[in-house]
Amino acid sequence: MLPHKRREKIFEMIKEDGHAKVLQLSKIFKVTEVTIRQDLEKLEKEGFIEREHGGAFLKNVGFLVKNISLQNQENLSEKASIAEKAIEFINDGDTIILDSGSTTTEIAKQIIGFKNLTVITNAINIALVLGADPEINLVVTGGEFKAPTLSLTGQKAADFFDNLHVDKLFLATAGITLKAGLTYPSISDICVKRAMIESANEVYLVADSTKIGKSSFASLGALSLIDYLITDSKINEDDIAMLKRHDIKLVVA
Repeated sequence: MLPHKRREKIFEMIKEDGHAKVLQLSKIFKVTEVTIRQDLEKLEKEGFIEREHGGAFLKNVGFLVKNISLQNQENLSEKASIAEKAIEFINDGDTIILDSGSTTTEIAKQIIGFKNLTVITNAINIALVLGADPEINLVVTGGEFKAPTLSLTGQKAADFFDNLHVDKLFLATAGITLKAGLTYPSISDICVKRAMIESANEVYLVADSTKIGKSSFASLGALSLIDYLITDSKINEDDIAMLKRHDIKLVVA
């Protein structure tokens, strides 16, 4: 991997988890600890992170947590449109999973008013959006807290879904490609996403069109894991054709 590409992936991981250790990054990218320290030094000079002994952390992570704010605030109008389309697939009385993420947060904002809805989520900010609605039975997983995504992750979060069955899952992703499938910046999220999918009767991937053709660090698996992809109207014709060839039910907001 070229140095600038490696630094991009390192920054993706830190944006997702809030921090990273030199030793961990050295093992993941199969380079020396000296090389990783040089990468972190460059990222720090560019103003993205702050180094600490043995690693680095996201520069504004404290502010994000205190203000219950997600780090990724791009393409919000498209995400709101996707959410508006997604709630057409939700019915009163459903049991659904809302994955953590900015698009699923938009869904949470729009489902207030549904009757007798059970929502399971691993996102603290989504829990705060829905917690005061008496018509929503809100269930929050356990797990390790990730500050930038305000989410709970890791094996304990995944174990929560053992023996659970839900009607629908609204799943987030960082990247969608034919070769890598569904990808994410954090390895710790993979077991959680897989457990969510196994619990759901129907899987709706909600992702803005900029995610299509983008590949992140860790692969969850093939596109066949999902039943529907809900995206925005900026999706290009080549991507539409690719998804149709692989029998993905495409819903355009």
